[in-house]
Amino acid sequence: MTSRTNSIVLWSRHFFLTTGILILSYCGFVLLDAQLYQAYQDWRFQQALERVRPSVGSSERLPPVLAEANRASAESPGPGLVARAGAPFGRIEIERLGLTAMIMEGIDDRTLRRAVGHFPGTALPGQPGNVAIAGHRDTFFRALRHIRKDDEIMLTTLTGSYRYRVDSTEVVEPEAIEVLDDSDDAILTLVTCYPFDFVGPAPRRFIVRAHRSPASP
Repeated sequence: MTSRTNSIVLWSRHFFLTTGILILSYCGFVLLDAQLYQAYQDWRFQQALERVRPSVGSSERLPPVLAEANRASAESPGPGLVARAGAPFGRIEIERLGLTAMIMEGIDDRTLRRAVGHFPGTALPGQPGNVAIAGHRDTFFRALRHIRKDDEIMLTTLTGSYRYRVDSTEVVEPEAIEVLDDSDDAILTLVTCYPFDFVGPAPRRFIVRAHRSPASP
């Protein structure tokens, strides 16, 4: 092996080692950022809930985004939840799967990196219609691979807590946007990529459909 070949091999090793370290560092940063963001927003949300629940309508000490939602719920005769782009407004929990995540408005890359995202234009929790929420299969919605019929899903906002029960799951093509269509019933649609173990951008979508429990407000 010539010295030139040795140099190329040595350079290639250093290049791929450095690239691998940078990729792993970036992935670690993304995951840490998401975990810290979730922990902080969950803490803020829990504090807001403790202030709101005893006296809905008192919003002076709430963070601005949550205060606006609280004022709207107090002034509106119907469900008054306000969702602002890029801001958290609620929490999703599936106890059996150990899944808990803050919900933000929007489905852009930055939003889905830090939380699960509510599809703009679909119903909000507490409203009639189809509440549609998306999440990455390799982070917040990874546990959906184990979801099954009759599992309970809880959506909590400053205006109330809403229980949903899973009716079905299906795998569809990315073009099947009809899963986001509105409904006369109060339903919930969860969307993530599929297959769960696919390396790279997954080619299909995994859909969870649930209906709101009659016991919910």
